[in-house]
Amino acid sequence: MITKEEYAIRRNKLFNLLDDNSVTILFSGLGRKKSGDENYDFVPNKNFYYLTGIEQENSILMIIKNDGEKSTYLFVDEKDEKIEKWVGYKLTLNEARDISGIENVAVRTTFDGKMLAFFESNNSVGERISKFYLDLEPELKIGEGKSTQTYKKELEVVHQVEVCDVNGLVGSLRKVKSKAEIELIKEAIATTNLGLKHALLELKSGRYEYNLRNAFEFAVFEDQDAKLAFASIVAAGENATILHYPSQKDVVKSNDLVLFDVGASKDYYASDISRTYPVFGKFSELQRKIYEIVLNCNKQTAKFMRPGITLNEANEFAKNFLAAECLEKGLISSKEEISKVYYHSVSHFMGLDTHDCGSKNDKLEPGNVVTCEPGLYFKDLKIGVRIEDDVLITENGSEILSDSIIKEVDDIEKTLRSR
Repeated sequence: MITKEEYAIRRNKLFNLLDDNSVTILFSGLGRKKSGDENYDFVPNKNFYYLTGIEQENSILMIIKNDGEKSTYLFVDEKDEKIEKWVGYKLTLNEARDISGIENVAVRTTFDGKMLAFFESNNSVGERISKFYLDLEPELKIGEGKSTQTYKKELEVVHQVEVCDVNGLVGSLRKVKSKAEIELIKEAIATTNLGLKHALLELKSGRYEYNLRNAFEFAVFEDQDAKLAFASIVAAGENATILHYPSQKDVVKSNDLVLFDVGASKDYYASDISRTYPVFGKFSELQRKIYEIVLNCNKQTAKFMRPGITLNEANEFAKNFLAAECLEKGLISSKEEISKVYYHSVSHFMGLDTHDCGSKNDKLEPGNVVTCEPGLYFKDLKIGVRIEDDVLITENGSEILSDSIIKEVDDIEKTLRSR
């Protein structure tokens, strides 16, 4: 659980990165239309959520930095019992204050007046405001037909002020995880493990891919605090060579390997796990050969990850490892052919988003959480293998957070025999 004290620490860190005489405005966003009068499930803008802990739509965070002094405001919808009968409970001002640790909480309808005050000629604070920060994430909806992109243009044209994207500043903070954040990721991993164990009970010839997906998701949703971090992928046989295999309608055959790319989340903190299992209960000689190459690459790449290394460097390490092993085992005829059977990157940052803030050229630092996910995909052999773990970068190296989820050949075969 993230405390209001931690949210305050995060806001203070952001404040120190902001230019003086500036106003930062972060919106939680609005639900997006799905069809007719139905919206998709609302998910708050993650930068807003990271700084407030508020997951209610139509909320706004404002941070004013004026002559080095800070003022912080939170705006939320006013409670309305008639509306709540249709759409559910709304936070009171006191509840929003208790969650976020922000003292100045007001109803959303007062926000526009607060903004206009910055541009009044007799407002000494407004006269000194030289910059506005917005989260310019594309398609962040903040009103009917209105996004932060259109709001930026409005501020620039109507009020002739400079508007900058705050995404990079908040992202630099989000990359380094606190102890509480790491614990939530561990909880998400533990729930993912439960889901995979439940799915293994259904792993048998004649079942459909969606039966296995449903078994995994059933166990996740049994944890009332958990959600899916992303759409589950369960792919059997040749389908496992499609990275984001969408349909999941094929029958599972006894000689298939089945690849699971799944993850639960806790308080939006994601896990991202891939495991590959033999339907027959035992790997064939060829399946085991390919699987163990990927497994060893997974282990060695995780060890290679440490402070100062970039994800691009980790990917080159993994790619070279896979190429050398595949060449030695006769699976490819030249190292250059590895790109035909390994065609994605080995890692990405993780956190509030499954693919979280951070680029592949950023040097890793303690507190980063990243994936380690080598794979090999032989379409002609109808074999796709990926083994993905979630890895914490430490002061001296790395720690695999998901090491409790079995991946050794003997452990997998033993588990499948004991069902």
